[in-house]
This record gives sequence, structure tokens and C-alpha cells, in this order.
Amino acid sequence: MKEQFLVKHAVGGRAFIDTGKQPVDYTYKQVDEQWVFTVQIDRERISELLKWKDELNVFIFQEFENQPTRKVWFYVGDDAVQYSEEQGELTIIAGSQIAYVPEQFSAQL
Repeated sequence: MKEQFLVKHAVGGRAFIDTGKQPVDYTYKQVDEQWVFTVQIDRERISELLKWKDELNVFIFQEFENQPTRKVWFYVGDDAVQYSEEQGELTIIAGSQIAYVPEQFSAQL
């Protein structure tokens, strides 16, 4: 499985992190009812992200062989983004998520 990690501005859709274009080391795990994302990244690369830290969405796109891409949309709340200068580590906590396959949705007018 190939995976793409994105952190986007919730309102304008601007991508701050997109591993499909520029790789970064990241991990994520579910802890109780939340998902914790940890990203190793220099502050200079995310200075704009930190300005909008209360307006972010996180996405994971999972590409499987012979199957459509599965997208997981994680909702990030207020005060859920922290950056550690000492560790060069961004932490994002998402309170909920929804997984979907875009090909299974269609709009009929």
C-alpha cells in the first residue's frame, strides 16, 4: 500500500504538508478516541501552518493495488497542534475521522 499524508487549511484548502510532493517523516496512531500525528519537520517549513493551526484538516490517502484509493479525513480541533523546537516535531491531534472511497460517491442532478 502506498500512503500520502496531507495537512491542509480547512477553509481555503491550501496544502501545508503533502508527502506526495515533498516527503517528510511522520507517524500516526489511534489513542483512545483520538488520532495522534507526529511529524519530523523544520519550523521554517511549517511557519505558515502554525499561523493557521486552529483551522487544519489532515488527510491520509491510501492507494491499494487493484482497488480504488481510500481517503481518510481527520478533523482537527482548537488547541490540537503543537510544535517542539527542541525535537523539531509537529504534533497534531484529531478528534474524529471519516474514511471514504471517492469512486463510490456520485452526484446526480
